[in-house]
Amino acid sequence: VQGIDVSHHQQKIDWNKLDRQAVQFVFIKAAEGGNHKDSLFQINWREARHHKIQAGAYHFFTFCKSGDEQARNYIHYVPKDSIDLPPIVDLEYGGNCQQANRKEDLIVEISKYFEIVENHYRRRVLIYTTNEFYRNYLQNKFPNNPIWIRDILTTPNLPDGRKWTFWQYTNRGL
Repeated sequence: VQGIDVSHHQQKIDWNKLDRQAVQFVFIKAAEGGNHKDSLFQINWREARHHKIQAGAYHFFTFCKSGDEQARNYIHYVPKDSIDLPPIVDLEYGGNCQQANRKEDLIVEISKYFEIVENHYRRRVLIYTTNEFYRNYLQNKFPNNPIWIRDILTTPNLPDGRKWTFWQYTNRGL
C-alpha cells in the first residue's frame, strides 16, 4: 500500500492526475508549532475527500512551543469527525527551532501533546520521525504509538527492535 504526504511546499496539486492505483492514502500537513496553519491544508483535505482518498493530518512539532499549545493548534484546525487515518505528529530536527531543550523536557512536551490529541480524537498519534531523532529521543518511548519512519537509504531497522507501520523511502514522490 502506497501513499503520499503533501503540504504547501508542493504548491497546488492537480488531484485528478494522481495515479489511484499507486496513491491509496495521503498525509496532509495541517499545522506547525503553536499557531501556524498550513496554507493549503483545507484545499488538500477537501480534494483528498472529494477524490475518495483516505487522509490523515499531521502536525510539525516545534521544540520552542509547549505540547499543550501545539495540541490545541492541531485540534482547532483538524476536523474531529472526518479523520480517516490517525492524527500524526512530525518529530525531527530538520526545520526546527534552535532553542536548546533537555531531552527530558522535550519528552514531557511530546507526552502532553499526545495526551491531549489522543483524548480528543480517541486514537493513538502516529509518530513520523527520522532514524536520528528516533535514536536520540524516541527509542524505548511511546511503545503504543505507531511509527512512520523516514529512511531514504535503507530499509528501516529501529535500534530497539520496534516495528514501523509506515516507511517513507523517498522524498521525490512516486
